[in-house]
Amino acid sequence: MSENLNKLSGQGVAIWLDDISRERLRSGNLEQLIREKNVVGVTSNPTIFANALSKGDAYNGQLHDLAVRGVDIGEAVRAITTYDIRWAADVLRPVYDATGGVDGRVSLEVDPRLARESEKTVAEARALWWLVDRPNLFIKIPATVEGLPAITQALSEGISVNVTLIFSLERYRAVMDAWLAGLEAAQAKGLDLGSIESVASFFVSRVDTEIDKRLDKLGKPELKGKAGIANARLAYAAYEDVMNSERWQRLRAAGAKPQRPLWASTGVKNPEYSDTMYVDQLVAPGTVNTMPEKTLDATADHANVTGDTVRPFYEQAWNTMAALKEAGIDYDDVVKVLEDEGVEKFEASWNELLESVTKNLVP
Repeated sequence: MSENLNKLSGQGVAIWLDDISRERLRSGNLEQLIREKNVVGVTSNPTIFANALSKGDAYNGQLHDLAVRGVDIGEAVRAITTYDIRWAADVLRPVYDATGGVDGRVSLEVDPRLARESEKTVAEARALWWLVDRPNLFIKIPATVEGLPAITQALSEGISVNVTLIFSLERYRAVMDAWLAGLEAAQAKGLDLGSIESVASFFVSRVDTEIDKRLDKLGKPELKGKAGIANARLAYAAYEDVMNSERWQRLRAAGAKPQRPLWASTGVKNPEYSDTMYVDQLVAPGTVNTMPEKTLDATADHANVTGDTVRPFYEQAWNTMAALKEAGIDYDDVVKVLEDEGVEKFEASWNELLESVTKNLVP
């Protein structure tokens, strides 16, 4: 195992792989990454599945059988994606058992076209939870305004949730409120709170991509590459506030587990930046960092893991955000654009996935 990855795990950061494919599962690669690269979880999204189907022949047999049966395109996509998720969940089950259900998790996203529809999102979450039928599953629900009540409802029914597409501090606080409300409703129903897990996926690199573009137009290059990390550090401060609240303490006493912050979008987009900056600079206990394999390999090779790089830098993070505002960056507009783009990108990938499956549904 890599010394750097061991250090990262030792600091309380759970290392998850931001990728899944039938070929990765069939070849035993995921088991190898668990064994050799400290990987203890997997996340997926529509883009990842669209990419997986576009490469190799791993899905041909199942596609043929679905075509012969005349399965509807929507059900075909569910059959293909849930098959991979079940397989990955089974591979990760020993990790799930060894960590008391904290890690060893696999995430599957609801149809992103439902991101603005609460009731349909809940119905889809229930269907996917039932179809996969594994205790170490996370259902991914986007943190849109309409997604918030769906998060609460899903958790209240005992469905573990990975909240995705979080960009703003205000929305993150609303997500934590929705999570707490879900646990309180589950408790009122007499459910075992210890069996309900959740993570909150706070996106990092996309914040820099959007703000850097605006800084170039404003002629303020000295502030580039700082917003994503500062924003994430302040998200962790908000998380600590909730963890210290009486509301959470009551739920914890009843057996509930924290909703861990998960750093998402950690692949560095700008080649001028260190390719491990969203790992090195976001080390904090009780967090998850989900990495594309390229970032995982870079972290194993040359990350600089020196200890907690979040809590000692709250003041610096506030100063960075203040400097960005002074430079003319409209934070509220940035995060709105990013949320809208995030939903649109996943919708586009979902449509690409549908088109790929449709094209290949040939008996």
